[in-house]
Amino acid sequence: MPTNKLKWILLIGLALVWGSSFILIFKGLHGLSAIELGSMRIIFSALFLWIIGFKSIYTIRLYQWKYIALTGFMGTFFPAYLFAIAETQVSSSIASILNSLTPLNTLLIGVLGFGFTFKRNQSLGILIGLLGILTLILGGNQAGSSKNIYYSLLVVLASICYAVNINLIKKYLSDVKPISITTGNFTVLSIPAFVILLFTDFFEKIQLQNTQTSLQYVLLLAVLGTGIANIVYFKLIQISSPIFASSVTYLIPIVACVWGFFNRESLTFIQYIGAFVILIGVYLSNKK
Repeated sequence: MPTNKLKWILLIGLALVWGSSFILIFKGLHGLSAIELGSMRIIFSALFLWIIGFKSIYTIRLYQWKYIALTGFMGTFFPAYLFAIAETQVSSSIASILNSLTPLNTLLIGVLGFGFTFKRNQSLGILIGLLGILTLILGGNQAGSSKNIYYSLLVVLASICYAVNINLIKKYLSDVKPISITTGNFTVLSIPAFVILLFTDFFEKIQLQNTQTSLQYVLLLAVLGTGIANIVYFKLIQISSPIFASSVTYLIPIVACVWGFFNRESLTFIQYIGAFVILIGVYLSNKK
């Protein structure tokens, strides 16, 4: 299949999967704490990836493991906990919209940390995107749909982690197979995730029906939204550009808001304006 066609197929597929991840996190929080959900998401993903790709980690060179570990923490570990904590106070729809800042942050991180350059319209996009963030967060805070403004900022921080991850993979791991990167990531992350889980009351309540139901949502989130999706995403980064790959977040809010609608989530008028402004900023920052 031609690369240009393949990258669009991968982009749309990722949008459908990741757009559904926010509602799965929301459902998972009914029987698990945010920390428990983040840990189990990583552990389930690790188990799945060991089954399908454990042998692939032997293709990773010794010097590349430091980048494998770094991309694992930035691209999965911290965001897994940040999104779970944020969605205890922020709707899944709002979280998905704020996540759309990833392309903008990818550009900023690329310029500041990786020596990339940007044009005037891209700098304008950054300013517009920041204005959109303030509008969306403050609009939700005033309406009472976001109990704490700081929880919204956790999603912004997660998008910055994603942006760092994208640039790291493009610069240091472009020659490593996506399955190797993903399996290597979770091999590293499984240990700290399990240690963190030990400090919760997860094992005391694992027999509860509510907990088991939430674990089913987290298992689906881990296998599709983390394990398989990360493999596809790393492939997309390798065959396209960091900005194109991160533009999957244009489509994610659409899918997430559809799920949010069925879950009786709604945005205020001010929040719709903020979301629109953010997408304009992301578009301009992505425009060459």
